[in-house]
Amino acid sequence: MGTAVSIELADDRPAAPLAALIGEVCDWLHAVDARFSTYKADSEVSRMRRGEVTAADCSDDLRHVLAVCADLWRDTDGYFDAYAGGPLDPSGYVKGWSVEVASSLLLAAGSTSHYINAGGDIRMRGNHPDGGPWRVGIRHPWEADKVSWVLAMTDGAIATSGTYERGDHVINPRTGQPAHGLRSVTVVGPDLALADAYATAALAMGEPGLTWLAKLATDGYESAVVTDDGRAFSSAGLPAAV
Repeated sequence: MGTAVSIELADDRPAAPLAALIGEVCDWLHAVDARFSTYKADSEVSRMRRGEVTAADCSDDLRHVLAVCADLWRDTDGYFDAYAGGPLDPSGYVKGWSVEVASSLLLAAGSTSHYINAGGDIRMRGNHPDGGPWRVGIRHPWEADKVSWVLAMTDGAIATSGTYERGDHVINPRTGQPAHGLRSVTVVGPDLALADAYATAALAMGEPGLTWLAKLATDGYESAVVTDDGRAFSSAGLPAAV
């Protein structure tokens, strides 16, 4: 998926079974990368992009992702668009979804306290090894050694989409041009797959995304945003550390 993934298990269990759980999570993430990568010629997504297969020929996972991307396109008024750049690219949903599934796999295997970070998309459960909630710093979009917010959570997801590392990689599907107006969008909520997609959609909207994000609070999704000109906004329920 073009990013590094870190996994921390804080369960009070022997090291060997914890290491085995991490291995299973890594196997899952590698399988997702092999299936959904737009950079690997033999992935299902690459084969669909070339017209060699249709959704009916592909895995249940790919059909699930395509269906959810279609729902998100509708729910975001077209701003979350897996075809915004032209060929199919569901990466704006897949990374968060894959980590959300990984966390569910860990939970099913008995890991009730863990933290997975995939390039700034984070899913956490339970408590930090030192006790209390997990604390997460949201990177300052201009100064890499500083943070804009510090969040504290015991169960939830944090997704950040921005232009400060990968440049203008998010396309506004209305214009076909790189999105402008927002420098960094962080969405916090119960499901990382949706939080990731919402952050991408809001970034694509530009400043109108601020109003759209505010409406998500009724569904349990809070937000923190920095605009291109340096203004900062956060929703009232953002779980900021004190």
